[in-house]
Amino acid sequence: MIVIKGVAASPGIAIGKAYVVEDEDIVVERVEIGRSKIKDEVRRFKQAQKATLRDLDAAEQKVLKVLGKQHAKLIDAHRLILKDALITSDVPKRIVTEGVNAEFALSEALELVNRQFEKMDDEFFRERRHDLFDVGKRLLLHLMKRQKRSLAEIDHECVLIVRNLLPSDTLGLKETKILGFATDLGGKTSHTAILAQSLEIPAVVGLSDVSRRIKTGDMVILDGEQGMVIINPSSETVAKYQKVQERTAAEDRSLENLKGLPTVTADGRAFRLEVNLDSLEELKNVIALQADGIGLFRTESLFLNRTEAPGEDEQSKVYSAVVKAMDGREVIIRTADIGGDRLPHIGIEGLKSETNPFMGLRGVRLFLRHLDLFKTQLRAVLRSSLKGKVRVMIPMVSSVGEVLATKRLLDQAQAELAAEGVEFKEDIEFGIMVEIPSAAIQLDAFLPHVDFVSIGTNDLIQYVLAVDRVNEHVTHLYDPYHPAVVRLLDHVVQTAHKRGKWVGVCGEMTSDPRAVPLLVGMGVDAMSVSPRMFLRVKQAIRSLKHESMKRLVAKAVVCAESDEIRRLLEQHQ
Repeated sequence: MIVIKGVAASPGIAIGKAYVVEDEDIVVERVEIGRSKIKDEVRRFKQAQKATLRDLDAAEQKVLKVLGKQHAKLIDAHRLILKDALITSDVPKRIVTEGVNAEFALSEALELVNRQFEKMDDEFFRERRHDLFDVGKRLLLHLMKRQKRSLAEIDHECVLIVRNLLPSDTLGLKETKILGFATDLGGKTSHTAILAQSLEIPAVVGLSDVSRRIKTGDMVILDGEQGMVIINPSSETVAKYQKVQERTAAEDRSLENLKGLPTVTADGRAFRLEVNLDSLEELKNVIALQADGIGLFRTESLFLNRTEAPGEDEQSKVYSAVVKAMDGREVIIRTADIGGDRLPHIGIEGLKSETNPFMGLRGVRLFLRHLDLFKTQLRAVLRSSLKGKVRVMIPMVSSVGEVLATKRLLDQAQAELAAEGVEFKEDIEFGIMVEIPSAAIQLDAFLPHVDFVSIGTNDLIQYVLAVDRVNEHVTHLYDPYHPAVVRLLDHVVQTAHKRGKWVGVCGEMTSDPRAVPLLVGMGVDAMSVSPRMFLRVKQAIRSLKHESMKRLVAKAVVCAESDEIRRLLEQHQ
């Protein structure tokens, strides 16, 4: 029995026979290109760029369906690489000045950057080279007219052993029989690790030479919690890990008994527990959870991977299907939170790039510049209201003026539908996402103009702390327990309740059972969680006492350090 220690990338245990995937060597030869064919070679490279961009659009659609909007930002990172001067300028320049084939020019440019990455001490920047190679490999395969290796061809249960697994490879693992994976390369902050965590696939990375020390067919145990791979374990060790697996599975089965039970604390305080919905494909699983409603229906997927904006009929059909399926339970439809860089993809002239899209033209800011696009979506939402209980909500609100402008457009949409004889519910409730600090701080000015608010914790935490959590260089600073975050959340809830307004919360903070006690203590009206964490969060709420959590929050809002708040939470477990 041999134990190899690496980096714990994604928790869970996998027991099975190893399947070792050899490195997929791509041999690139230098080919001299005649002067008369240089333009054709540059054109061939640009066609490969376009084909790669289509690949990324398709990958984004898959991420949205499987993991949700937040992880789709990882695909944005690959788009930025594809648009980088290294790709758009350096490679064509090499083709022209050196008179070489596109494949060679690209491989030379990538190798130059790789040498620069190897000199860096910072893990964040070292790990980014895997994203660069992922995009570069896509480009090379299109240039060489070769198919990408598909792990879907593995037709039996196994533990995958590979030198390196690129983010694009990881995305497809959920559709295979692969129980877990171990790699020679990679770190906990790599995009591959982040995707594995979200897909709930056990993973250990950074094992140095595991792909050389294990042979296909070897029995292995992969411990994603401890960051270990055990080769040819003893029967006693296998039995020990199998018991751990059985205990975890039993805990998961017991959660099924919570379906249909009310979300009520141990001392009788009721909460609405709702689910986030990213696309129509998730609806069946959401209904099976028997949630109190859909607290956040993200509509971005309708605007992606297409050449024109979705029409009113198409949108209305999707929204109506969701509302009808929820059978009277509320559905909060959020208007699309897309950025200006997406407009050219749907046939609308827009921004080619932004220096900082995170704080750029997106959400309601974008739609108020494209009123036809905005009104089409509002009309579609109104039409769906006949199928059940619908609320409409706008994202990225920073000023009261944006709210008033949207309400005027909503009134206009209602008037048009009425004039056309199209039926809809006139009393549809209107709300805003509170995810920008200005809206949270000045909430009392917004409340007279809205029926409800929903706190978007993901963006709010990032904006309050000035941290992009997809940037692993500062991801350790992304802290839901930061005193400033906790105080601001409590301020929003109490301000809204004083004026009789309903407050919901969505974002990953609601899907973290460790953070839920804070939200319970603040007295939010509803939490909208990821389908994957719905039952665990329900279990957490039902085990708490609201009055005890109120006292906890009273202590938390006067803490100076996040560690103090964490200790308070640990004491109440």
